[in-house]
Amino acid sequence: MRLADKVAVVTGGSRGIGRAVALAFGREGARVALSYLRNEQAAREVAAAIGLDRTLAIQADVATFEDTQRLGDAVMARFARVDIWVNNAGADVLTGDGGELSFAEQVDLLLRVDVKGTIHGCQVAAAVMHRQGGGKIINIAWDHIFTGMGTHHGTLYSLAKGAVWAYSKSLARSLSPAIRVNVIAPGWIETEWGQTLAPDLRERVVKTTPLGRWGRPEDVAAAAVFLASPDADFITGQTIVVNGGAVMW
Repeated sequence: MRLADKVAVVTGGSRGIGRAVALAFGREGARVALSYLRNEQAAREVAAAIGLDRTLAIQADVATFEDTQRLGDAVMARFARVDIWVNNAGADVLTGDGGELSFAEQVDLLLRVDVKGTIHGCQVAAAVMHRQGGGKIINIAWDHIFTGMGTHHGTLYSLAKGAVWAYSKSLARSLSPAIRVNVIAPGWIETEWGQTLAPDLRERVVKTTPLGRWGRPEDVAAAAVFLASPDADFITGQTIVVNGGAVMW
């Protein structure tokens, strides 16, 4: 198994892409720590699926550095190292309460969770990885940052995920050679939100995607396993776009 004996942290690991990444890491032999904001039951289900002796599920709001540091401290107390850190946690401004926020409030939420949360995770991970001699950080962006999307939510996510992408490239330079930093930019992935879309929009996505289907969280997880594995030891500062060809750059 490619990640045997490695310790991986996945923020926002209770559902969607984060859940798929955590489960994939577990299947590859890693010990996995996953954070969640509110859905404790879902996080514990992921932990149970991997194996309670090999997992840690901890509540943390990555929008605050204090909570992110607490997450890192808990992982070190349990596993004594961090080899892989995936900054996956993101704000939901599409559905629920987040969808009802004003534009300014949505911007603020995305900056706090997606941007500052990624920065906090990178800071905590880098401090640990420097002490132990290396590690790998994977940040989650978005494929349309390369082409733009002329919608309300496209504007919002371009702001947040574009910042994550740019920050990651500079961080890869500053943390090299011991620590590798890479980015995954998913496209149309069939998470809970995607399943709620109108049939015509869902079909439009299929028709405009060269590979002819929606992406699955497991598609993103496969890219994360690759970047976390020894197969990617000579890769840093790069972006893997997982979108079936919908955006090419």
